[in-house]
Amino acid sequence: MAACRRFWILSEVINATKRCTVDARSKTGSQGRQYCIQRCLSTQTQEISPDTIQLSDSCVKRLKTLDNNGCLRVIVEGGGCSGFQYKFDLDTTLQEDDHLFEKDGAKVVVDTDSLDFLKGCTIDYHQELIRSAFRIINNPQAEQGCSCGASFALKL
Repeated sequence: MAACRRFWILSEVINATKRCTVDARSKTGSQGRQYCIQRCLSTQTQEISPDTIQLSDSCVKRLKTLDNNGCLRVIVEGGGCSGFQYKFDLDTTLQEDDHLFEKDGAKVVVDTDSLDFLKGCTIDYHQELIRSAFRIINNPQAEQGCSCGASFALKL
């Protein structure tokens, strides 16, 4: 498990270094690379485990603009064109069986039943010309989904 975590962090550092050219333009050579690595590692505040839900930077940014007191509630229900569907709602109350995931002050709540369908996924906020919405990406529990990304079929 520790080796897997180290590999994931290393790959994230490499990817962040590739993406981090704009902010590092004022720095040169190894100074720029060091700046990018520190920036990447400072954003890795969540513990990486198979039971964790990750929050993308765009998700965190959007949640911070919506409500400081509430959180995003993610629910998995039966239905949709693939068998199960994701539901997103803003909520201010926590239930007994809720699991709270937090990154940089942005909060996401998932109930115990839904967590079984979401373990290991990433919650993202995506904007297009025709719509903008929260979405689930990289869900290891999902085998296939519909084209809009709102529903999925379970891996068996």
